[in-house]
Amino acid sequence: MATITAKEVGALRSRTGAGMMDCKKALEETGGDLEKAVDLLRKKGIAKAGRRADRAATEGIIGHYVHFNGRVAVLVELNCETDFVARTDDFQTLAKDLALHVASAKPLAVTSDDVPRDILDRERAIYEAQVAESGKPEQVRAKIVEGKVKKFLQEHVLMDQAFVKDDAKTVGDLVSEVSGKVGEKVIVRRFTRFELGA
Repeated sequence: MATITAKEVGALRSRTGAGMMDCKKALEETGGDLEKAVDLLRKKGIAKAGRRADRAATEGIIGHYVHFNGRVAVLVELNCETDFVARTDDFQTLAKDLALHVASAKPLAVTSDDVPRDILDRERAIYEAQVAESGKPEQVRAKIVEGKVKKFLQEHVLMDQAFVKDDAKTVGDLVSEVSGKVGEKVIVRRFTRFELGA
């Protein structure tokens, strides 16, 4: 399998407006061929959704979930471009699924950019100490730490987490799919998770 560079992902992203993970997967599936990756994203409807990135998504709904025992509750703000789309079954189902996911997976932030710097710095310091203790050669330590940070983000960032109802896709993939279906920009603005006694 071809090694995909950040530069290649960036090039595909600027052409399609699709998310980083979608671009990386498309490049991996096409062996690094940029044109084929563009076509693949267009076929999936992801590139089309990406072109909507500049539009304002100010309509939407607040999705909610309360666990059956009343100990966990979630509110998720899901935005789109029009109130018409906000009333569709696909959009409403996405809001409910996202609230359920947040209740179950306990993400820290919507995107990796939203993770508080102090949390990321603390995790990085822990990983650096672990790798130093492992006795690994100096030249591979930084790569190991970066891999651990990346894994931490995949496990704790909402858009990068494996979706609880279908772990073959990420939450970001799910949002992109719905955006492609409804024909509008769809974004998760924010969420709040309440847990009794936590």
